[in-house]
Amino acid sequence: MRVLLVALFFLTITDVSSAQAVSSGFQTEITAFNRRLEDATKRMNNADVMSLWADEGISLLPSTNPLVGKAAIAAFLDRVTAQLQNAKMEKFELQCSPAEGDGNWASEWCDEHQVVSLPGGKPPFDGRGGVPDLLCRWMS
Repeated sequence: MRVLLVALFFLTITDVSSAQAVSSGFQTEITAFNRRLEDATKRMNNADVMSLWADEGISLLPSTNPLVGKAAIAAFLDRVTAQLQNAKMEKFELQCSPAEGDGNWASEWCDEHQVVSLPGGKPPFDGRGGVPDLLCRWMS
């Protein structure tokens, strides 16, 4: 089985009492998925990041239109990394809460922190943010 990232978006939970922890096996898969995402991001390896996305994935980022589909998300990552030539990811940390869900679907909240050194004497980028994930487990 394979865990794929389907969407990043802000979730509004109206009935928190119905949330359930995912099975320990699914949580293990999600944790492994998060480690692969963290590793690929640290290496600024867009191909590896994109291998974790579902074809119909959607990314919702602040102050941007939704990125719909793997091709649109990949193009966005390529544009960003092209603007960051000779930049180096100094730090990337992803801390995720235990996932909640039902069956093959899960959601989790992750906090990320990244530090990117920029060329030309520019000050480093030091960013923090929240990343809500909606994950689906596919049989492969």
